[in-house]
Amino acid sequence: QNQYYISPQIWAWKENRIKDIKRDIDKMYVILPFEKDFYEKKHNFPVEFVGHPLIDAISDRKQINFEQFTKENNLTNQPIIALLPGSRKQEIEKMLSIMLSVVAKFPEYQFVIAGAPSQEYQFYNSFLTTENVKFVSNKTYDLLSVSQAALVTSGTATLETALFKVPQIVCYKANKISYEIAKRIITLKFISLVNLIMDKEVVKELIQNELNTTNLEIELHKILSGTSREIIQNEYEILEQKLGGKGASEKTANGVISSIKN
Repeated sequence: QNQYYISPQIWAWKENRIKDIKRDIDKMYVILPFEKDFYEKKHNFPVEFVGHPLIDAISDRKQINFEQFTKENNLTNQPIIALLPGSRKQEIEKMLSIMLSVVAKFPEYQFVIAGAPSQEYQFYNSFLTTENVKFVSNKTYDLLSVSQAALVTSGTATLETALFKVPQIVCYKANKISYEIAKRIITLKFISLVNLIMDKEVVKELIQNELNTTNLEIELHKILSGTSREIIQNEYEILEQKLGGKGASEKTANGVISSIKN
């Protein structure tokens, strides 16, 4: 029997790969709730939704103390806005230049860049130009656990940020040609996993030309205080329930063992 854990993203692009999956896979374990409908209702291929392994990765973590974290990482005692600009050099450069354009508008906060393990400190150094821009490397989960808000480049990071209950703005900008090609291949309503799972706009997505200093400032003000912040955090609770609770990998392992025995 061929069993497959974590579906390839055929719901996002190259949907015709379903033919190969139906031909080669006997049992598919999926980690996103909408994937079940996609496979079963749209393509008549039964799958098992087991929940998302991120739930375990995040809920099993030790509680981080704000004072201790700021002291250990040479930060101030100002509230933190986390910047998660991605992991590839070109992407980071593009995203950080826009994200950091609002720093002067929020002097009472410190903006902390989450450094990717794949990049050297030296690369980030050129972005640390003002007093309230800081940097931590390879500590994204710790950083999120003590942050007030986050600016996040789309990807799994949007879901991780939501599971830490941090209100966020999703930021995405590609070069014009790449974006136009992607738009034709990918026909999804949203680019963030948070909104895709909830099937509505829970977090603001600023894409292409909409991602600019003015819009970032407006949206960041909204999520730092008031009802927008509360609404997002309430929706995050529902999102976590939709993701199915702890034990995704364990359920999958038990399913595999059980099917082998039978």
